[in-house]
Amino acid sequence: MAQLAGKVALITGGARGQGEAAARTFAARGAKVVLTDLLTVQGEQVAASLGADARFVRHDVSDEQGWRLPVRVALAEFGSLDVLVNNAGVYSTAWIEQESAARFRRLLEVNLLGVFFGLRAVVPAMRTGGGGSIVNVSSTAGMQGVPGHGAYGASKWAVRGLTKTAALELGEHGIRVNSVHPGAVDTEMIRGSGLVAGNGNYPKVALRRLGTPQDTAELVAFLASDAAAYLTGGEFAVDGGLVAGTAAPVRGGDPACR
Repeated sequence: MAQLAGKVALITGGARGQGEAAARTFAARGAKVVLTDLLTVQGEQVAASLGADARFVRHDVSDEQGWRLPVRVALAEFGSLDVLVNNAGVYSTAWIEQESAARFRRLLEVNLLGVFFGLRAVVPAMRTGGGGSIVNVSSTAGMQGVPGHGAYGASKWAVRGLTKTAALELGEHGIRVNSVHPGAVDTEMIRGSGLVAGNGNYPKVALRRLGTPQDTAELVAFLASDAAAYLTGGEFAVDGGLVAGTAAPVRGGDPACR
């Protein structure tokens, strides 16, 4: 179990789903947490439930200037900033012919520019502190093509590439940068898309089940910890074997996982 005692983490999209699971896992393992989201009520509730070692900041990751506040809160309240989890994201699907330019831009603004702005915002504090860990949450749609995921996949492939460049540029400062690639994870955002509908049989997933937010949180916590001190520029799928190509032929089940 990765321990995070003494670390200060900034986690975006922390009001629910994978971000909430990460915030709770980090706090349980000794970290102080600044969680951000646009969902103010839910975010404040999560922070309050974590006690004195957590703070909530309302924050739009696609607003470059808006990144100043959560970084400032982390430094003022807890004295340092050791970990950034770029988790916030938006999700929608459309075939390329039906995709709108406005929706494509919005996906890039949040999923890609949000990560870029986050990297730039935390590097000065991490450099001053002697290093840190940045975990960018991409997707298995950033590792393989998925029909209907032109815009979303483009944003997540770009996060994958940005992660590797950042790792090369920041390594000399002791800052590690890795990407995490969840498969189909049972969160409220995905549930609302209809992707988890079906009879519970997921034949293209080797483990035959959806992921949980905790599955992702465990990997993120490990990458943030000192146990991963020699890992940077890596990409880590947490997908039950979805992209491994080892699962049995489709015999029904959820169309989204075929």
